[in-house]
Amino acid sequence: MAAPLSDGDRRKQISVRGIAGLGDVAEVRKSFNRHLHFTLVKDRNVATPRDYYFALAHTVRDHLVGRWIRTQQHYYERDPKRIYYLSLEFYMGRTLQNTMVNLGLQNACDEAIYQLGLDLEELEEIEEDAGLGNGGLGRLAACFLDSMATLGLAAYGYGIRYEFGIFNQKIVDGWQVEEADDWLRYGNPWEKARPEYMLPVHFYGRVEHTPDGVKWIDTQIVLAMPYDTPVPGYKNNTVNTMRLWSAKAPNDFNLQEFNMGDYIEAVLDRNLAENISRVLYPNDNFFEGKELRLKQEYFVVAATLQDIIRRFKSSKFGCRDPVRTCFETFPDKVAIQLNDTHPALSIPELMRILVDVEKVDWDKAWEITKRTCAYTNHTVLPEALERWPVSMFEKLLPRHLEIIYALNQMHLDRVAALYPGDIDRLRRMSVIEEGDCKRINMAHLCVIGSHTVNGVAHIHSDIVKNSVFKDFYELEPEKFQNKTNGITPRRWLLLCNPGLADIIAEKIGEGFITDLSQLKKLLDFIDNETFIRDVAKVKQENKLKFAAYLEEQYKVKINPMSMFDVQVKRIHEYKRQLLNCLHAITLYNRIRCNPSKSFVPRTIMIGGKAAPGYHMAKMIIKLITSIGEVINNDPYVGDKLKVIFLENYRVSLAEKVIPAADLSQQISTAGTEASGTGNMKFMVNGALTIGTMDGANVEMAEEAGEENLFIFGMRVEDVEALDQKGYNAWEYYESLPELRQAIDQISSGFFSPRDPGCFRDVVNMLMYHDRFKVFADYEAYIKCQGQVDQLFMDPCEWTRKVIRNIACSGKFSSDRTITEYAREIWGVEPSPTAIPPPNLPRN
Repeated sequence: MAAPLSDGDRRKQISVRGIAGLGDVAEVRKSFNRHLHFTLVKDRNVATPRDYYFALAHTVRDHLVGRWIRTQQHYYERDPKRIYYLSLEFYMGRTLQNTMVNLGLQNACDEAIYQLGLDLEELEEIEEDAGLGNGGLGRLAACFLDSMATLGLAAYGYGIRYEFGIFNQKIVDGWQVEEADDWLRYGNPWEKARPEYMLPVHFYGRVEHTPDGVKWIDTQIVLAMPYDTPVPGYKNNTVNTMRLWSAKAPNDFNLQEFNMGDYIEAVLDRNLAENISRVLYPNDNFFEGKELRLKQEYFVVAATLQDIIRRFKSSKFGCRDPVRTCFETFPDKVAIQLNDTHPALSIPELMRILVDVEKVDWDKAWEITKRTCAYTNHTVLPEALERWPVSMFEKLLPRHLEIIYALNQMHLDRVAALYPGDIDRLRRMSVIEEGDCKRINMAHLCVIGSHTVNGVAHIHSDIVKNSVFKDFYELEPEKFQNKTNGITPRRWLLLCNPGLADIIAEKIGEGFITDLSQLKKLLDFIDNETFIRDVAKVKQENKLKFAAYLEEQYKVKINPMSMFDVQVKRIHEYKRQLLNCLHAITLYNRIRCNPSKSFVPRTIMIGGKAAPGYHMAKMIIKLITSIGEVINNDPYVGDKLKVIFLENYRVSLAEKVIPAADLSQQISTAGTEASGTGNMKFMVNGALTIGTMDGANVEMAEEAGEENLFIFGMRVEDVEALDQKGYNAWEYYESLPELRQAIDQISSGFFSPRDPGCFRDVVNMLMYHDRFKVFADYEAYIKCQGQVDQLFMDPCEWTRKVIRNIACSGKFSSDRTITEYAREIWGVEPSPTAIPPPNLPRN
């Protein structure tokens, strides 16, 4: 890491972090010492860095508890409509620094820790990431929680407390190797177990139709134990809750085996139940139809819906108001947002509870369910859509299968009445897909069971309406909306880039922290030489710091004056890391061809995890590391070009690399990336974007002006036209000499001399079955990269474009996104007034 700040620098306390009052500092020190004393076990009188981290975490947590209790009390008394965000993933990253930022404690803690002779940044590095997500979808959920708390919404995140999150990635001999992420090994100071709210979840069994109604009997029971994590809003004293469920076997689990005398076997079998919350499935944009995954999906849904209904019934009004025992008002008090189709079982489960348990009339129950649920679609890739075999449902969730069949029949009757004789339309729109293996299309279930369906960027929402759910859009156009994704400026500007946040605050004040549209005011400083110099200086400091980190962690030396060209995201063919590779090889060949010519020096950094079962993605990682091996050790190249694979990309690494990037690569084939959110993080942190007209890139170009991004390549219409014509990779290979040379080098073993055939699968895919048309965009991409080089040679003009991008990034705050969800989907208003702090009377 960079050298610690001098005393003088430390005293120039950063404006956006607030001034630390002496009382605050003394109070933090006292609390820290008390926690340290009680943290240390009696036979250990020497504290480790981890002891210091836990002492600080508990000190900061103390400041949350009073606000947390008061917030929940506030909701109980006022009984607002509650928002339930259901997601199988919450990619939270680290919590300590985020909590300090949102409570306005960072300076007091920094000063107190410094006075104790410790380094705050070193303690922050000890915390494990909570890696309970794969990528964009899980990280979006985390940003949304931050925004919902900051906007004062009565919101709850519900998910699974995976014992093992996304795997840790090691690179061994250039290949990805997965390691279990035992993130709870040392305990988690931010969660509170709530055994008093433990709930049963049923699986298997059979359905009995009786005169008293339908009964689901002879089930196996798994207990859901809730763990609550506080979610603080930014300086508004609101602390919401993320409740994650952990699976526990009941004590009478496998009673039959007990009775047969095999006590040991029966106790060991408890693992079968508890495996439900053991591990996060590590697939991004890919459906793997495993029974354990279906169990996870039902587990979170069943536990959460019981909790929602308990809270609905027992809220303050429930005590006095008989209306609450009836479910008429349920959709006025409850909004359920389904983060993709993973929690789709909420729809039949809510129907089951209303009809079978609460004895609500079927049609009434269906109306309540539809008015309560809303669905966010996150992908248009067919391989990502969840299509569960009917046979699996029959065994695991027999009652839900009956309900889905009944709902589908109602739906198809309606379609048939509107489109008589259109059998093909019925087939296309059915929730049940016929064929060798009958399947349940979960996206169709979500569309018919929700009052609103939204995409996550304008271009994606258009594709959803005109292609993926075209028939459904024709049936109910009013159901479909767009909600362009956003990111929280607290973590992705204030926390990860305090230097930039500070020079912004100096110019326009601190209002941008909760109203990012205020960044527009920076347009007044686009020609201000001092500001241009300051922005460039902050970027250079961030680059130096990241270079030092790479050297310390990975023993990699890079040139901090080079252009930091960064592509970090999950490894996937549609994200086209291969296009980036082809550019790196092309640059290398140009340098080799003309070593005395002056080149704009570049450090190309690529990072991201590949799903363990995704062969092509793993080959892409091996290709990147192999290209790096050759280029980085070629004396002719020297400092002009380096290719670095960033190992184990995760939230905490993103917080380091994004503020240091000069160029952000967002190069998916047009029409494949639903939105992207990394693109927004780079924009607000002062990197320029090279990208296709895909996802939110389109809106970034709209906001900043297309001339202020490096836009290249096919548009959606061009991709469709090429599909019509037929994409032939050979045409490009034959007509583009630099492309041919690069492919021939990969193919001949130039980058894998010890195993010349290593990349035959990659080359074969590119030449004969590349769904994402890498070669079709190669020429435009290389040309566009030339324009990037040109601009980088004019630092003043480059920085002007950077300032314009930052100034135009305000739309991409998740506060704006959540405000739109609140008003247009959930029917609630954000509350701008802060709750009184715990030390003041409530009124």
